Amino acid sequence: MNELLAPFEIKMQKSRDSLKEEYQNIRAGRANPHLLDKLRVDYYGVPTAFQAVANISIPEARIIQIQPWETKMIREIEKAILASDLGLTPSNDGKVIRLVFPELTEDRRKELAKDVKKKGENAKVALRNIRRDANDAIKKAGKTDLSEDEVKKLEDASQKLTDKYIAEIDDLIDQKTKEIMTV
Repeated sequence: MNELLAPFEIKMQKSRDSLKEEYQNIRAGRANPHLLDKLRVDYYGVPTAFQAVANISIPEARIIQIQPWETKMIREIEKAILASDLGLTPSNDGKVIRLVFPELTEDRRKELAKDVKKKGENAKVALRNIRRDANDAIKKAGKTDLSEDEVKKLEDASQKLTDKYIAEIDDLIDQKTKEIMTV
């Protein structure tokens, strides 16, 4: 691979990885501790990740259990969960907080599948924009440093790179949709 295309491949990898991260935050009926990754709790005036103030476990397929290191953090953690867009109501017994994930309805599953597809399409658009930028850089280099054959080879390599990452994104879309639609 030419050093001219290397930075564009890195950008494509970042787009793919960003989509993977977004997909981890879409709940598919099963409890997933990654849903809590973006949430912050007020720990002595400092916004802190849940993992830093509590032990998070999955005792059953549809339950996340949060056991704070300090019991006075229970109220703060509950506030953070209620203020988030998770749509879950925490319950506690004074020592641990439990988040119970209700079974997803068919309509909700279809809605989530549409959202997965939309995010995947946005990632593909980002890849195509990166390819366009790569082709612009190739053409610019072709005016000074490269022969026509080299320009053509690099443009083909750019297209193959784009096709590779689009195929990976299609696979991610299919996997997440299958996960969501599985009852």
